[in-house]
Amino acid sequence: MQVYRGMDIGTAKPTPAEQKLLPHYLIDIKNPDEQYSVAEFVDRADSLCQSIWAEGKLPIVCGGTGFYIRAFLLGLPSTPASDPAARKALQEELLERGPAEMWKKLLSLDPDSAKKIDPKDSYRVLRALEIVLSTGKPRSAFAQSLKLRDQYDFATIILERDREDLYGRIEARVEKMFEAGLEKEARALTQKYAAAAPGMQAIGYREFFETDSEGKPLSVEAIKERIKRDSKKYAKKQYVFTRGIPGATTIRVTDNADAEAILRKKARTVLDQI
Repeated sequence: MQVYRGMDIGTAKPTPAEQKLLPHYLIDIKNPDEQYSVAEFVDRADSLCQSIWAEGKLPIVCGGTGFYIRAFLLGLPSTPASDPAARKALQEELLERGPAEMWKKLLSLDPDSAKKIDPKDSYRVLRALEIVLSTGKPRSAFAQSLKLRDQYDFATIILERDREDLYGRIEARVEKMFEAGLEKEARALTQKYAAAAPGMQAIGYREFFETDSEGKPLSVEAIKERIKRDSKKYAKKQYVFTRGIPGATTIRVTDNADAEAILRKKARTVLDQI
């Protein structure tokens, strides 16, 4: 979600000072109402990695979204190309019926995919619907490779923390985001973009569109608690996408200093092998 302009605090986007210290890419390249796909990510990341390597430097791909990282490592599944007309029709249906009903529609047509997708993740719900409606086959019929792409020599590192530590860090991060002005940033975006806009599907922004059981806007505290809840669910789901990646090194860390020391040592080992 750091690809979207204006979504700085809620995505923990690198600060201008951090970007000056170390070049970052694929940040601020889309408006929140523009679609961004895993296929575009892989294509752009490939191009950037090649140019960075040509300069004699080591590209680092980090995240973030395990679904995108996994696609970069293993390649894109052989799903059919998106049909703009079909996608537009589904988006119009989404605006009319809402995310929950679209997820139920997917559940009836492709239950396996529906159970793996958050009902609020409208992009992935619509993509799965597009596939099953156009091909008559569930998304799972188009399997992803289980082998690493051979155009790179990957050094894959997965960082893990104890669940209690991770959840504590998530709660502290949400508090800091609100202290940094997340409410002001999100409110300004909700005035400009609809709830169905791709960027507005992000945790930390979509909650500002949500209502309580009586249909009333949520209080700031209620929004904050939902962001914490949704972030914890998302973090738990990310581990699913990192399982089974060939050759990956999983490192359990307890603090940032520990993680930095381990990563520096691993990076040096990789560089020495080049």
